[in-house]
Amino acid sequence: MTQNDIKANFSHMNERQREAVFATEGPLLILAGAGSGKTTVLVNRIAYILQSQLCRPWNILAITFTNKAAGELKERIMNAVPEGGGDIWAATFHSTCARILRRYGDRIGYSSHFTVYATDDQKKLCKDILKQLGLDEKQLPVKAVLSEISKAKDKIITPAEMKKTADFDYRKASVAKVYEVYQTRLKTADAMDFDDLLCKTVELFEQCPDVLEYYQNQFKYIMVDEYQDTNRVQYRFVSMLARRWGNICVVGDDDQSIYRFRGATIENILSFEKQFSGAKIIRLEQNYRSTKNILSAANGVISNNTVRKGKTLWTENPEGEKIELHTCEDERDEAMFVAKTIMDGVAGGRKYSDFAVLYRTNAQSNAVEQALSRSGIPHRIIGGHRFYDREEIRDMVAYLQVINNPHDDVRLGRIINVPKRGIGARTVAVAAEIAAGLGESIYSVIKDAGSYPQLSRSASKLKEFIALIDGLIEAEDSGDYSLAELYNLILEHTGYESYLKNEKENADVRIENIEELSSNIIKFEEDYGEEADLSAFLEEISLMTDIDNYDADADTCVMMTLHSAKGLEFPVVFITGMEDGLFPSIASMMNPDEINEERRLAYVGITRAKQKLYLTKTRSRMLFGSTTYNKESRFVREIPDELLNKTGEERKTSFSGGFGAAATVGVPATVFGKPFTGRVNAYQKPAIKSGVSYSVGDTVMHKVFGKGMIMSAEKMGSDTLLEIAFDKAGTKKLMANFCKMEKL
Repeated sequence: MTQNDIKANFSHMNERQREAVFATEGPLLILAGAGSGKTTVLVNRIAYILQSQLCRPWNILAITFTNKAAGELKERIMNAVPEGGGDIWAATFHSTCARILRRYGDRIGYSSHFTVYATDDQKKLCKDILKQLGLDEKQLPVKAVLSEISKAKDKIITPAEMKKTADFDYRKASVAKVYEVYQTRLKTADAMDFDDLLCKTVELFEQCPDVLEYYQNQFKYIMVDEYQDTNRVQYRFVSMLARRWGNICVVGDDDQSIYRFRGATIENILSFEKQFSGAKIIRLEQNYRSTKNILSAANGVISNNTVRKGKTLWTENPEGEKIELHTCEDERDEAMFVAKTIMDGVAGGRKYSDFAVLYRTNAQSNAVEQALSRSGIPHRIIGGHRFYDREEIRDMVAYLQVINNPHDDVRLGRIINVPKRGIGARTVAVAAEIAAGLGESIYSVIKDAGSYPQLSRSASKLKEFIALIDGLIEAEDSGDYSLAELYNLILEHTGYESYLKNEKENADVRIENIEELSSNIIKFEEDYGEEADLSAFLEEISLMTDIDNYDADADTCVMMTLHSAKGLEFPVVFITGMEDGLFPSIASMMNPDEINEERRLAYVGITRAKQKLYLTKTRSRMLFGSTTYNKESRFVREIPDELLNKTGEERKTSFSGGFGAAATVGVPATVFGKPFTGRVNAYQKPAIKSGVSYSVGDTVMHKVFGKGMIMSAEKMGSDTLLEIAFDKAGTKKLMANFCKMEKL
């Protein structure tokens, strides 16, 4: 097959996309606007490289930011390149680094079974260290300390370097002390946090040039997705790998850089040409997702940012409906508007999964969730309580972690007395103190408990626990048991199910959850075959985010923050709380860089919508226990007026200048002649009255669910909870005052 024949395979792509696919040599920046088909470009670029026989599949490294994106990329690659597609390294930054460290981590003092600490594990460790150092948690909150440590790692700053720059800053010096002990404790536990996965890989490359050279030679072509979200250590990692061949292709959109709070630096994408000399830039500006009106609104907003590469999205899609800007009385009125609009849409033929409700802060979700529940609208909150965050799941995973790495002090501390074995917190604290003094793990100390007088009273119980763990470790090492069988051994020998039944509320639900974990393990073994070992399973679940579990095929409305929505798209999108002080957030309003990032967040939100976009704002809003009056978001005012259809009548007031401006900037206003600062007592809206009474046996017609019969009616305050058996939709529980029904 000639080169022209190969190129003919990509004729379905637009001119700019093909240009990006065929530009294989040297540094390349693909500025990919929202909905411009960047994943299509990545997949086809890899296919072109392999079809042109420029390298072998394992010579390609494709890095993404989420497991979900990596999975989709790999699946599409394998469809495009059936032979050898599975040998391509398509993974997240963290899982790529974990894979390298599992192989060569021993060169910097880690075993191949090292543990990855998630947020809760980090908090527990940090809390212990603050207590150990005699530091007050009120003055140095755990969350703030971990944030400072994470920022330092993003910039590849060591504890020693942090100490040097602390000077006479007591707080910074204290954080540096915690950071130093934190790293020591992690190393003793043969553990890393997420930031370490990158930092330790860079450290490995710096200390072991032969390892770096091995991977430099292996990866002839490197591709990085969402490059605008990279931080300094991620830049260092990919730039070190790309040094041998220079074939680094990064895909990103500076207009969608919204993770500054996580350490992402937009400078990486803005200065790409300076960092990689001779770089080529290709702009993908044709949008395949949204209507012309939605794109015009997005372009109108983002054009107000000053520091950007510059591009203008365009589309051949229809003009579409105008953007609806709806003014509500308060947050409950706003929530009811969202619920009613969804119900009307479903009644008109849409699916629940067509709708997404986006908001700036998680606190805004409460009113919307209540309204959706009362209206019987199936919904899911992304960023809610994750499966792997449940107490019983964390217990079982802790057992698996300790079997994999018994030196993991945090996980061992979690399960040493669960179920109860008579090993009290005092015993564990003494063992931890001895371990810290010796520079050993707690496991090493309690394994030889008889040698320490302080532990003599608990020695027999500790010996029984060690026998249990060592027996399970031996079972895992023997290779005679599958992962699912090992999991069943843990349940059998710990008596964990009996413990749940005897000591925990909602035991049946908890037991269902640990059975579901068993199902997850079985599925993992089916997916990974011979590679399905315990370390791999624990690594996969530790790197999993809530968005990885998002099921686009489930027919439920989705609620999430604007940050979580990046990379997703929906036919209909609501962005609630379009008010200055809420979005943009009040914390950002005095900082031009932060306002720019908030504007990029608005751009991301707008471009999630394919067909219809609703923006909502309220005259008053109760949030965090106080009611505020904010003016319309500046991002709304940046949308050309001809693109908006304004609904919800503006209430006329006698307040001079409107109460929003005063509330936002803190300038006193007056309410009924009294000074006003933007906060008043909660205003209680009268309960909605349906004017219709329902009884058991009544036949009703619901706007969405159709015909049904009332099976039960339970009085609840001024409302009634109805259980209705619908002919087609099944049984639903609805509040009488909120459901739109008529009696037949």
